[in-house]
Amino acid sequence: MKHHGVPFLEKKQKNLIIDQSNVNDIRKILGTPSTVSKFDNDVWIYIERKQTQSEFKNLGRMKIYKNNVLVLEIDSAGILKKKTFYNKNDMKEIKIVEGTTKSGIKKNTFVYDFLSSMRQKINDPLGQRAKKRKEANQR
Repeated sequence: MKHHGVPFLEKKQKNLIIDQSNVNDIRKILGTPSTVSKFDNDVWIYIERKQTQSEFKNLGRMKIYKNNVLVLEIDSAGILKKKTFYNKNDMKEIKIVEGTTKSGIKKNTFVYDFLSSMRQKINDPLGQRAKKRKEANQR
C-alpha cells in the first residue's frame, strides 16, 4: 500500500472551525499544504491518496482507493473562512460554478484545474491513456 499526503484527512479536517481556526491551528493539525495559491483569500489545498495493489486478475496494478482533497480559504488576518472537502466520488461529479468577479473566476479555475488533475489520476493512475494516445499519434 502506498500513502501520499495527510493521513486521516477527513477526520482531521473536522477539527477546523470556520471563523475560529487560524493558520497556526491549520498547520498544527494538517501540516504544510500540498498547494497554496493567492487570491482575495489564500487558498490552501491538502490531499490524501492511498493506493493498493489490485486483484490478481488485473495483474497487480496499483489502484487508488482513497483520494481526498481539502480546500481551505484563509483571509488576510489568517482566519479560516471556508473549507470544502472532496472524496474520490465527489471528484467524479465535480462541477464548479463560475464566479461573478475576475478573482472569483481565477480562484474557481485554479481549484477546478487542480481537482481535474486529481480526477484524471484516479481514472488513469499510471498515465497509460496518454501514453497510448501519444503512440497512436506517432504512427
